[in-house]
Amino acid sequence: MNPSLMATEPRFSPAALARVVIVLAIATALAVALGIALGERPLSLSTAFSDPASLDRGILVALRLPRALLGMLVGAALAVSGAALQALLQNPLADPFVLGVSGGAALGGAAAIALGLDQLPQVLAPLANSMPAVLAAATRGLASLSPVALFAFGGALAATAVVFGAGRVGGRVTPYGALLAGVVFNAFAAAAITTLKSLTSPERLGALLYWLAGALTYPGYGTLLALALLVVGSTAALIHDAHALNLLSQGEENALALGVDVPRVRRRLFMAASLAVASAVALTGLIGFVGLLVPQVLRLWLGPDQRLLLPASALGGAAFLVLADLGVRLLFPVLGAEAPVGVLTALLGGPAFLFLLRKRGAELAG
Repeated sequence: MNPSLMATEPRFSPAALARVVIVLAIATALAVALGIALGERPLSLSTAFSDPASLDRGILVALRLPRALLGMLVGAALAVSGAALQALLQNPLADPFVLGVSGGAALGGAAAIALGLDQLPQVLAPLANSMPAVLAAATRGLASLSPVALFAFGGALAATAVVFGAGRVGGRVTPYGALLAGVVFNAFAAAAITTLKSLTSPERLGALLYWLAGALTYPGYGTLLALALLVVGSTAALIHDAHALNLLSQGEENALALGVDVPRVRRRLFMAASLAVASAVALTGLIGFVGLLVPQVLRLWLGPDQRLLLPASALGGAAFLVLADLGVRLLFPVLGAEAPVGVLTALLGGPAFLFLLRKRGAELAG
């Protein structure tokens, strides 16, 4: 084995990883605490914890806590998948939506809203009262599901299958093949969504546009548990392959020479990133720039080592999206309405990314 190849992977320190995780875990915990404590209506946490029957307790348990947890999970999923894809595709401009997963999820969710399926739970719940016990329980279980999320998740999985099938070159998935197939599928999905917009009734169009802009809602704790299992599992799979991803980011030949099963690892990384994105987008719609901006900022601090960058991106993305959603809620008195959090992330992320891009260009030129 060529010793020079061994030097291609960045040096790694478990102590450095521990410091990064502790710092960003504290930042995430503070972000969640702020997201719970602050909002349009003042909330007394002491009352919420001491009086189970209080309004403060109801707001905490039913509204602010699930929304903050949703933001944390979705932000982590988008940021960690963005960091992995940027290394895997060897493209710092890659983001979690580049593989067509977002296009499939958006198309599935848009179709559900355009067909009025988002009203299905409200229709089914009253019907359960007049049914036998077994049918009533099944109907209430069905009513608890979100048709929009189910359609979006199904659309994301279908898009992943199409992209992976179309992106094969020589019998295996390649970064450029998957990237090209994802771009083409996203273009198709955008055209289909535009068609749905033109055919959707005006009373449904507002809900459709709001969902496509990306918004955090108030999910049930069962939904949050399912999302947590998917996001944690996907993140763990990506971090497990961080060493191989370091080698892949330096070139396929080096990775092969060092014993990496490139096709299998690449397929595993693509699938884990796609599952994380599909899980997030299914519940929130399209929230941009989290997976693009957060890894870029953290890379300036930590460097390119994926063993540091992937866990840091998960925690950093969680904190960023929770704070962005808090910003949207605090702006409610000013705007007179609550804008989707995807609008704020785009407004913040666009200029910030251009600044980072210019700074990086200046460093390379120097």
